[in-house]
Parts: sequence; structure tokens; C-alpha cells
Amino acid sequence: MFRVFGLMLGLTVVLVLAGGALFGQQGAVMFLVLSAVMNFGMYWFSDRMVLRMYRAQIVDRSQAPELYDRVDRLRRRAGLPAPVVAISPQPQPNAFATGRDSAHAVVCFTQGILRALPPRELDGVIAHELAHIKHRHMLVGTIAATMAGTIAMIASIARWGLIFGGGRDDGDNPLGVLVMAIVAPLAAVIIQMAISRRNEFQADRTGGEITGDPMGLAGALKRLESGARRIPMDVNPAGASLAIVNPFAGRRRGLTSLFTTHPPTEERVAALRAQAYPSASTQRTTRPLSRIGGGKRPSADQS
Repeated sequence: MFRVFGLMLGLTVVLVLAGGALFGQQGAVMFLVLSAVMNFGMYWFSDRMVLRMYRAQIVDRSQAPELYDRVDRLRRRAGLPAPVVAISPQPQPNAFATGRDSAHAVVCFTQGILRALPPRELDGVIAHELAHIKHRHMLVGTIAATMAGTIAMIASIARWGLIFGGGRDDGDNPLGVLVMAIVAPLAAVIIQMAISRRNEFQADRTGGEITGDPMGLAGALKRLESGARRIPMDVNPAGASLAIVNPFAGRRRGLTSLFTTHPPTEERVAALRAQAYPSASTQRTTRPLSRIGGGKRPSADQS
């Protein structure tokens, strides 16, 4: 909860500073009230905001029985309550989890991922998203995503204000407004990077433990990365950090690749390989991890 309140406080500070820079003291007070409303809304309704970003719809078991059965089987192994399942019409293969806690969690899959992945790899993705729920990553990530969208909106207001001569009446500071318009969105991305990169590695490892098959998830990540490079995603960039792979992987060029909110897929795959084959550096045929709760061992690296 400390990170949640820290993000909310950060949003409040940014909004108050933005209001003061754009509209003076009255603007600071107005944006303080706005931040209070937004913090309340983000805590209680952030999952709905993210689902709206992806144009996702909640589905019941009758609409996606096989998917529900897979989620139910794996959430039992993870020791979690049943999450709500949603499907986005996006053709790019991707997935994410959202919600304020495990009792109000949503796992969302794109139409593209349901078509692209074989069962073994889809199980790995489901387990990864359940791991986010288990580690309570969703609320922090969702608030960070919403905060980034809000800051981007404020930065846009600042830029248009400069273009049309808006701003404060009591001594404009165009340079300060311009700096805020550039620095604030960059700060939001850095915050998302710090949160998302650590969470993805942790969710990968726990997802591998849930299925007992880390290489299934590794194969899924490589397939999803390839799909993200070929198939565009129509979504607000603020929600990109929640997805299992960067939805805008195909757009990364030059310096922009330094500011992706996801760790490199090859690093994630290497970590999963090390998890599956702890002694691979000295003996490539080391036996992989057994499944949680027993069952058959996964086959050799099929990725």
C-alpha cells in the first residue's frame, strides 16, 4: 500500500504544480480538488478505466468456457479467488491483469492471443497474469498507468496554452510551462518503467512456478514479442505498461527504445530458462522443475 499512496501523492503534487504554473493560485486549488477526485476514482474504478483503454468486455463462462476452465485450474494452483475474465477485440496477441486486489481482479486477453498461442503457452501467460494478482501488482500498475495518462493530458493542455497564448495572468512563465510539459510526461514514463520492469520479472518467475513449466511462458513471450512487432495495437500508451509484452514493440526506434516500460524479452526468456534449468551452464540436460502439486514434468525446451 505504501507504493499506492506514494503514487497518489505524486499525482497530487504534479497536478497542483501544473495548476499553479498554468493558472496561478486558483489553478493550484482547482487542480488539488481534481487530484482528490481522481485519486478516489483511480482506487475504486481504475480497472474499468483500463478495460476501456483496451475496449475490453467482461465475459462469462458460457461465452468462453475453455478459457474460463484454464483460468480456474491455474488460479486454484496459485491459491487465488476466481478473477473476472475479459476479452479485448485487439488482433495483437497480448494480455494483462487489473483490479484493486485479488478479490476484485480482472484478467484480460486479446482476441489475438487466444488465436495465436498453443495451450501450453497460453497456460504460461495465464499463470503470469495470476502472479501479478498474487503479488498485488495490479493496483500499483493500474494507478501508474492512469497517472501517466493524466499527466500526458496536463502536458497537452500546457502545450496548447502556450500555442494560443494562455497561461497565468500574474506574470506568465512560458519557459517553466514548457519545461513542465516536457519533463512531467517523461517522469511518468520513468515511474512506470521502474514499477513495470521489476514486476514483470517477478511475475514471470511466479508464473513458471504455478505451471511448473517456465519454458512454456518463455515460448509465449517470444511469440508475443514477434506478434507485437508485426501487428499494431490501438490503445492509449498510458495502458501499455500493464500488458505482458510492450504493445508498441513495433514502433521502437533509436532513443525511444530506452524508455520502454518492459524489460527486454530476451532477458526475461533467459531468466525463465535459468529457472527451468538451474544447472544449464554446466549440464544442458539438467531436469526441469517439477509441477506444483505433482503431475508430469514438462518436456525439454520447446521454445
